[in-house]
Amino acid sequence: IENGPGYKRLYRCDDFVVNDTKLGLVQKVREHLQNLENSAFTADRHRKRKLLENSTLNSKLLKVNGSTTAICATGLRNLGNTCFMNAILQSLSNIEQFCCYFKELPAVELRNGKTAGRRTYHTRSQGDNNVSLVEEFRKTLCALWQGSQTAFSPESLFYVVWKIMPNFRGYQQQDAHEFMRYLLDHLHLELQGGFNGVSRSAILQENSTLSASNKCCINGASTVVTAIFGGILQNEVNCLICGTESRKFDPFLDLSLDIPSQFRSKRSKNQENGPVCSLRDCLRSFTDLEELDETELYMCHKCKKKQKSTKKFWIQKLPKVLCLHLKRFHWTAYLRNKVDTYVEFPLRGLDMKCYLLEPENSGPESCLYDLAAVVVHHGSGVGSGHYTAYATHEGRWFHFNDSTVTLTDEETVVKAKAYILFYVEHQAKAGSDKL
Repeated sequence: IENGPGYKRLYRCDDFVVNDTKLGLVQKVREHLQNLENSAFTADRHRKRKLLENSTLNSKLLKVNGSTTAICATGLRNLGNTCFMNAILQSLSNIEQFCCYFKELPAVELRNGKTAGRRTYHTRSQGDNNVSLVEEFRKTLCALWQGSQTAFSPESLFYVVWKIMPNFRGYQQQDAHEFMRYLLDHLHLELQGGFNGVSRSAILQENSTLSASNKCCINGASTVVTAIFGGILQNEVNCLICGTESRKFDPFLDLSLDIPSQFRSKRSKNQENGPVCSLRDCLRSFTDLEELDETELYMCHKCKKKQKSTKKFWIQKLPKVLCLHLKRFHWTAYLRNKVDTYVEFPLRGLDMKCYLLEPENSGPESCLYDLAAVVVHHGSGVGSGHYTAYATHEGRWFHFNDSTVTLTDEETVVKAKAYILFYVEHQAKAGSDKL
């Protein structure tokens, strides 16, 4: 049994039991505290709005291009090794098209009559029908850019994560990339099915200006997840014995790139032992022709047996947001070690044209991407260390370190040892093609 705030986890049946009395006194206390918190939150927001109008708030104001502006970013509280979640949430909150879609969704009405616009304490007694990942994700995104100087606590979202993603239960450190994939997959599934009878994928159809050719379907109908992050790979396999060619198209939400082995001893940008690894090196390694080893023999339909073969990836369709995951963790005999190599990446103008299946059909700027966010892992192992994120918002770069948010500059960002990179379509194109 694992005890926590208001619950017990039973390891034998992998379930949760709420610690409460028969009369539900603990739940009544929670509701009372929630009402106090909501009242305090409203009063605090009015107070801060007045303070921002007062010239005495100089310590929270910043000079940008000669004008004074307030730092509006909000941090996320660490609930116990939840920096992996916080870094991903802050990154996604700065993907404008993606974030705006969720923030504009209507609040879901909970069964007990309380609107989902107010934060509520979920309990098992409420039933699974009231657990909505989309709703808690929406509320979290809405809280992150309201200008609050107090860090937001995503405990309601984390509870839903525990309910629907068993791999992330508990308070041990987790892999941020693995969490991102689970999060996007479950958001996609819930948006397809709707919640409490309200289909949210229908909202995408009504409000989206995306053409059919821009949609990438993964496990069913298109949602905002696949419309923004979805791309298509062509997997080309050639039998080395008879020359038979096999082609398959695979949808993707992100690309996982190996760091080439010749660069793995290069730990910093200024280290002098050999050339610096670049993001282009990683992309080239991903798309280069590769001969499959003996453990990956291809079943040739013409030879009617497994044969040696070559494999090559082409990008058939680029997504609106290109998510690139650098594979920094790999297994040795018994341990999962980290590749701490510095990888140089561009802030602007990442050109993906040379990796396309049909580059001649793309416009001059349709393959260009600008960096929106970076997730960084600090430490030596996937089960330890710490995650932070850099992201750009309205032309300024911020560093998100759980509850602390600080302004930073481009020089600091490009020195980071990136783990996950989020690139958005170049502004010239994105400005005329929005959700």
